Amino acid sequence: MSKQRSADDKKGFQGIGSLFDDYQIKEDKGYITKEFQDYGYRLALKLDDLRHKGLYIKMAKEEDRALLEQTLRFVIDSSAKSKARLFMWKLKKLKDEKQNQ
Repeated sequence: MSKQRSADDKKGFQGIGSLFDDYQIKEDKGYITKEFQDYGYRLALKLDDLRHKGLYIKMAKEEDRALLEQTLRFVIDSSAKSKARLFMWKLKKLKDEKQNQ
């Protein structure tokens, strides 16, 4: 068996247990346990606004997902400096349009 290990080492293979030795997990104060939390967090990442991730999680829970998706597509396609501001503006505009219909 020691012959196989030395042959594997020569080929650049490593054991499965050591694959993640170089990675460090960032400890944060919170856990994502629901789908809407994950969606809100990913939304904050895409808008580069992790400071307000709680707001996006709340919006993911309470707002119509189709409106959020439509707004996100609009913002991603733009070249705005503040994607978060544009997102909030467009979401309000779409909600107003939906109410007036």
